[in-house]
Amino acid sequence: MYLFFEEDGSFKAGTILSQAGNAYQVELTTGRRTKIKASHSFFSFESPSAADLVTRAQAMVPELEPGFLWEVAPDTDFNYADLAADYWGGEEGPVEKAALIWALHGNPVYFHRKGRGNYRRAPADILKQALEALERRRRLEEQRKAWTEEMVAGKLPEEIGRQALTLLIRPDKNGIEWKALSDAAAETRQTPLRLLLALGAISSPWRWHVDSFYATNFAQGRKFPADLPEPTEEGWDSFPISSANAFSIDDSETTEVDDAMSVEHLGDGRTRVGVHIAAPALGITRDHPLDKVTRTRMSTVYAPGLKTTMMPDNWIKAFSLDEGRPVPCLSLYVTVDDETLGIETTETRLERVVVKRNLRYDEIDDLVTEEAIQEGTLPIEYSDEIVWLWHFAKRLQRNREEVRGRPEPEGRVDWFFALEGEGEDALIRVKGRRRGAPLDLIVAELMILSNCTWGLWLEEHKTPGIYRSQRMGRVRMSTTPGPHDGLGVLRYAWSTSPLRRYVDLVNQRQMISALMGKPPVYQGNDVDLFAIVSQFENTYSLYRDFQTRMERYWSLRWIIQEDMKEIEAIVVKGDLVRIDRLPFMQRVPGLPEDLPRGQKVLLQIFGCDLVDLVMDSRLIRVLDETATLEESEELEELTEDEAIAEATDVAEEAKDGDNNAS
Repeated sequence: MYLFFEEDGSFKAGTILSQAGNAYQVELTTGRRTKIKASHSFFSFESPSAADLVTRAQAMVPELEPGFLWEVAPDTDFNYADLAADYWGGEEGPVEKAALIWALHGNPVYFHRKGRGNYRRAPADILKQALEALERRRRLEEQRKAWTEEMVAGKLPEEIGRQALTLLIRPDKNGIEWKALSDAAAETRQTPLRLLLALGAISSPWRWHVDSFYATNFAQGRKFPADLPEPTEEGWDSFPISSANAFSIDDSETTEVDDAMSVEHLGDGRTRVGVHIAAPALGITRDHPLDKVTRTRMSTVYAPGLKTTMMPDNWIKAFSLDEGRPVPCLSLYVTVDDETLGIETTETRLERVVVKRNLRYDEIDDLVTEEAIQEGTLPIEYSDEIVWLWHFAKRLQRNREEVRGRPEPEGRVDWFFALEGEGEDALIRVKGRRRGAPLDLIVAELMILSNCTWGLWLEEHKTPGIYRSQRMGRVRMSTTPGPHDGLGVLRYAWSTSPLRRYVDLVNQRQMISALMGKPPVYQGNDVDLFAIVSQFENTYSLYRDFQTRMERYWSLRWIIQEDMKEIEAIVVKGDLVRIDRLPFMQRVPGLPEDLPRGQKVLLQIFGCDLVDLVMDSRLIRVLDETATLEESEELEELTEDEAIAEATDVAEEAKDGDNNAS
């Protein structure tokens, strides 16, 4: 005797070994024995065998058209046995009954289960909707398979190409487009990104790196809203015009000239140094339409050959310290003793400043050397001021070094790219700027001095601000004042780049309100202030990661451009190396672990992966050379979080205009 029953949601048949009360001991066709309650059984039978019944019944199921069964089924609840008797005219056997159970259970669109063996046919309107949904699903499945076959064959479906970027950065994994792409990628044994690159949906690795960054971080596009108000000079005439003979130092391509400096010898053994910072906070107030835009951007984005400003060009132009026009500034005046170069007093003013000259790094940097300064032979404008500021900057640096407990590394070179042309086809030139060069040092130290002084100023005036502190090697931004051990200063609040950093704009609003005798724009418990800190850190980190990725891209492109087969590298630690004279680091598998830091090695280049941004290389030999003292000091910093953070802050203040904002 055999039994047809339900176990764990599946219909099965087996041989009855015994029956005790309301339970059967059954042996399945697989040989496994199980206990089945009578309430879980449908019917017993003598023939055919359990295995034969399952085979014959499942073969019969496709013959039982669910639409016809639905038509002949009663409108009320019914039992499978009753429908079987009607369907086969009372001549149904165990095979027919089992097949009908499988047919009813396997078509929930047509039949709703109402208990074990009992069903009710779906209402006509609901059935119609369900069948339409099934048909749509069938067509979508056919479309998915067709797209998959096209991509495997090397053809790009128009629908996939149209949303290629979205499929990679914000995929709808329930959509047929993603499923087709995923299936095709798996079948061709590559990632979806590489498949779309091969099909031409993403035109090049450069386009991928750039477009994916902007699509992720600038969802509304890089352009500014068309309805932003125009900048005005309303209220500017209420601020006095400074008598300072101010000048700025930036690259020729720089559009955001947000800092300038001046030197005035007072004639009594003292000199007054002015640091003049553009004051866009006067026009871009809290909740101003442009404020909402700049807050979403948080910073200007820099990468080789690319720049996306935090503010629109017309607003930048209105407040940029371009020569020959009076522009509102937040000025820091520092009175210095000429003999000791010690600071005696500081004063913060809100005024208009006329910058007399915009000096350009790329035009004068090679001329401004320590030798020329010491010999008094600088052949440039403002040579006397630059000489005096260099001595003052050296003193400021020594003061910081005493506090931080170690000297600043000198002679380090920041490598960057000068691109001739646009986009990925640009001709690449690798250039270096020596950290600590006279102009670099002057700008960095004056900006650090300003940010330190204004950080203390905010605290003294009991005005909330956003501080950048460093303790125990960890750099953080917060509304709580704290020392910056890496820089060797008591307080540090970014305030000198309000045209390109939102934090600086916020701090400037706070200082202006205090200078005008008004309540702070942001109170200490302002939720908005805390949100700005968190948002800025996250966004700024994403921007810097993008700059690093693009520097890696252009490093590899330069290697390809120069058709290099071998290249020198410097060991950082273990198998991690820094490629010589490029802003590029990576690991070289197989590099001896016992090589000392600073050891130079020669690598053979097998290829450059512009997608994953890695260089396939292996060691040719260990060279007899080691890195210079300055390079070794840099490598030390590359392996210490504290020094990395500190170097970041120093580089921020010695920013290289549009091309190299760290």
